[in-house]
Amino acid sequence: MTSQRRISLLAAIGIGVGSMIGAGVFSDLWVDVLAVGRWYWLAIVVAALVALANALSTAQLASRYPVAGGAYSYGRAELGPIAGHIAGAAFVGGKTVSVAVGAGVLGAYVLPGNAAGIATAAIVLAWALNSRGITRTAAGATVIAIVVVTALVALVVMATVASDPTVSWAPSVALLDDSAGAADAGGPPFLVAVAATFFAFAGYARIATLGEEVREPARNIPRAIVTALAIVVVVYLGVAFALHRHFGAPFLIDTDGAITVDEDFAAAPLDALAAAVGMPVWIITVAAALSIGGALLAVMAGAGRTAMAMAREGDLPARLAHQGTSGAPWRAEGAIALVAIALVWTQGVSLILVSAASVLTYYAVANIAAVSQQRGGRTAALRVPVAVSIVGLAASALLAVVAVQSSAASVWPTVALLVIVVGWPLVAAAIRKGRNAPR
Repeated sequence: MTSQRRISLLAAIGIGVGSMIGAGVFSDLWVDVLAVGRWYWLAIVVAALVALANALSTAQLASRYPVAGGAYSYGRAELGPIAGHIAGAAFVGGKTVSVAVGAGVLGAYVLPGNAAGIATAAIVLAWALNSRGITRTAAGATVIAIVVVTALVALVVMATVASDPTVSWAPSVALLDDSAGAADAGGPPFLVAVAATFFAFAGYARIATLGEEVREPARNIPRAIVTALAIVVVVYLGVAFALHRHFGAPFLIDTDGAITVDEDFAAAPLDALAAAVGMPVWIITVAAALSIGGALLAVMAGAGRTAMAMAREGDLPARLAHQGTSGAPWRAEGAIALVAIALVWTQGVSLILVSAASVLTYYAVANIAAVSQQRGGRTAALRVPVAVSIVGLAASALLAVVAVQSSAASVWPTVALLVIVVGWPLVAAAIRKGRNAPR
């Protein structure tokens, strides 16, 4: 069943902005970003440049292969089934984790005392809405993006003009100096900050996975990706400036000299900023609910369509390729929702860097496919310099390693990620080879 092309350029930009300004900007990734002190802005810029290199490679591929599946489809077309399978497994696995992260952040803002319950309800609701079709998701994402960006800009303005930029965490503890706490980041602090920030930028992939539904995909997909990314970079730099101005590094030294992170800040950093500058906290809570809710719709839809593409090729059960009357792969999205709900109820595990490592692996494959496409002369409306794709590949590989290293405390999610992203495709390839061997 071929989906109708119903998404305009403006709607595609709205989906991209809504996907990027989602859970990331409201999450605890700011702890890692602020841990590098005054270099917070450079971490954001580097993450944006990595995202831009990946976006350009993805856009080049999408202009030639305007189909659902993103780098899964591109990898299969340019590099073969195993590379495509690795990209697909990385994307579906990483975005399933992203759904869990986003829902958890939503719960922390809306009802901190029962965050997991709110998160579960949000995932179920997102699945139910997505099953009704992409038109509602596209229109809703555009409106939500406008509302949330407006709220964030207002928060940044208030934080900039506020008279007292110093906020004390607690009367009995001392705030660390701007540069302190970096050694405790779990990996090279600056690279950890870049990897964490990349998690927030990765939503532009949502646009590329809608290749079957965007009008004039060869023209509109690249334009939507670059425009959405530019908007989000400006917003993130403003938010980071405001947080750094009012909080510095969000670490505490207790009476024993141990370094800890302020839990209230980590749970809802923008609520803390709103309270510090005199903005009604409920405005940020509503913005967070709208933003993260919209992002859940977008992320689940993108992961569902990649899973659908994999099911069509036999890399997932064929039943997951089923589309309802709206064209949405509701079975694939339902499976993703169930796994995400299970992750929500996993206590004490930070999943942002796990998701980032998975998505960075996906982009590594996309960049390799883009280089192959360029050298083979198979580009279409957009041709990106090979050097850009090589830089994207190197950066994605490095940051993926850093993210895995830094999330090593969460052992089982990291092991599960490696099994899903690497083990599953290799085992599937071996089984397929055995079936096709001459007898």
